[in-house]
Amino acid sequence: MKTYRYKVVLKEIKHLSMPCFEIGFNSDNELEKIIKSIDHVKYNTSQNTFYVSKNKMSLHQLFTSLNDRNIYVDYSEIIKRKKNNSQKDKPKRVARNLSEDRKKLLKLFVSYLKGLRLSENTINVYYTFIADFVTYIGEKPIEDLSNNDVRLFVENQVNHKRYAISTHRQMVSAIKHFGNFLPKSNLEVEDLTRPKKSRHLPTVLSKEEIVDLLRATKNLKHRTIIAMLYSAGLRISEVLSLELKDIDVDRRQLFIKNAKGRKDRVVIMAESFIPLYSNYFMTYKPNRFFVENPNGGIYSAGSIRKFLKRSCDQAGIKKRVTPHTFRHSFATHLIEDGVGLRHVQDLLGHSKPETTMIYTHVAKKDLLKIQSPLDSALLSLSSGDKNHNKVRLSNNLIK
Repeated sequence: MKTYRYKVVLKEIKHLSMPCFEIGFNSDNELEKIIKSIDHVKYNTSQNTFYVSKNKMSLHQLFTSLNDRNIYVDYSEIIKRKKNNSQKDKPKRVARNLSEDRKKLLKLFVSYLKGLRLSENTINVYYTFIADFVTYIGEKPIEDLSNNDVRLFVENQVNHKRYAISTHRQMVSAIKHFGNFLPKSNLEVEDLTRPKKSRHLPTVLSKEEIVDLLRATKNLKHRTIIAMLYSAGLRISEVLSLELKDIDVDRRQLFIKNAKGRKDRVVIMAESFIPLYSNYFMTYKPNRFFVENPNGGIYSAGSIRKFLKRSCDQAGIKKRVTPHTFRHSFATHLIEDGVGLRHVQDLLGHSKPETTMIYTHVAKKDLLKIQSPLDSALLSLSSGDKNHNKVRLSNNLIK
């Protein structure tokens, strides 16, 4: 077990209305000198304490700086505060005045969904929709339910809760499952229709923007996470749950286990990523996961989104970039480089080729070969004019 020379206590405070991390410790001249030497540490004379601005140094960066100097860091107060805040932010469950028979019906429906081996998240979402539906129909006998009841319920929910199309589709899917589950009803599941999916083209970064973003990310851990997201086309959940034992450096492979749809797959590890990964591994020494929080557990998705936003600002990238943007960019760039659609599908872990085909709409390699009629018109004028170099859009034809 590692022995520490000093101990400090971190707390979240406000200084001049700005959120900060206070570094508290017992009076010690040597420890004070060490803390003063850490980047971004400031001293508050009125409160007689050292602190760092929350927007300049993350909790993890501060922890690493102190830990590297053989200082034990107690940040239990910060964790406790975060838990209390998360409890406050949790939406309160809607109180439903349901009879015992209705409650029993919902429990049986959940058991039915579990029997279909649906994910826990899907079961929770479907349960909420059907609980709303059961509340809406009141004590109307189940055997008297019809598609008209469903239509009125869906209209009510969409109008009052302003559901997005994706949520609307989920709600209808839940009711379809409920119709299949009910032993007796007049619901005709096949006639229940979902609205068509919105077809939005994904945001894609250019290769140059990817490199700019990596260069702008000075923190080694953050840069390694971004490189992993892009170089392997991983979902953020796959990066967070990736374990060290599933990283095969010798074969340049990553084993992604139990991903979306309960599927395993093997993806490539970029050769250029290996030196960065080795540097990161030797510096941070993770124990189990590829990326870990200060306690050694799974890293936070929110932390990745926060540092990604800062990196984009520093790189001057104005597009809306999320962790999933790197997956979109990975797929698009592979297609532009001539990789077959089937291989891209396997690397992404898509069950349907239609899902992968959306990236063919944003791949620009073949599109750039198409000549605009404006270019061909100007070229035609230039070839028929002795002074073809004088053909300009700004001045029409210069004579």
